[in-house]
Amino acid sequence: MDTKPYLIEIKLDCDECNPDEYPFNVPAIRGLKKLKFRPDVTFLIGENGAGKSTLIEAIALAMGFGAEGGTKNVQIKTADTVSPLYRHLKTVKGYKKPGDFYFLRAESFYNVATYMDKTGYLAGYGGKSLHERSHGEAFLATLTTKLRGKGFYLFDEPEAALSAIHQLVLNESQFIIATHLPILLAYPRSSIMLMDEE
Repeated sequence: MDTKPYLIEIKLDCDECNPDEYPFNVPAIRGLKKLKFRPDVTFLIGENGAGKSTLIEAIALAMGFGAEGGTKNVQIKTADTVSPLYRHLKTVKGYKKPGDFYFLRAESFYNVATYMDKTGYLAGYGGKSLHERSHGEAFLATLTTKLRGKGFYLFDEPEAALSAIHQLVLNESQFIIATHLPILLAYPRSSIMLMDEE
């Protein structure tokens, strides 16, 4: 029996939102009513400024992640730049809870790596500081050693190998990914959602 998706859909409940204020003035957000997710991989694509990262951030916050990424236990906040969109999202979840969670956010991954160094909790990252690796190596270490499968994962602009994502999908994981990388869009059994005014 398939236990996914962990997140079935989101609904925007925004009757009192000002359509002239960010993020509700972004055409894709303004036109959003409901968004259903595939059990395996859902890609959000679109031009810069289309609202992909804003939506991924809002989903992450609505699901209990910190705004800068990491596991649900990582609740660091180096800046107060979160949009209010998450307060207006209603989540519809599957009956089974994932056993693993991770929000990979490229723009604040450095902050998460610094937090891991300060706490000394590096076992889940292969026992070595993420700062002692290249950016790509740190991302790959996160994918291959930190993420355990049977998980719910949100990625914002990942620089990740399809093979690592595929192994986690085979291990009952669900991904929602915002990307510009065309190679990722070739992933089988995925859904691609274009973020635009429609």
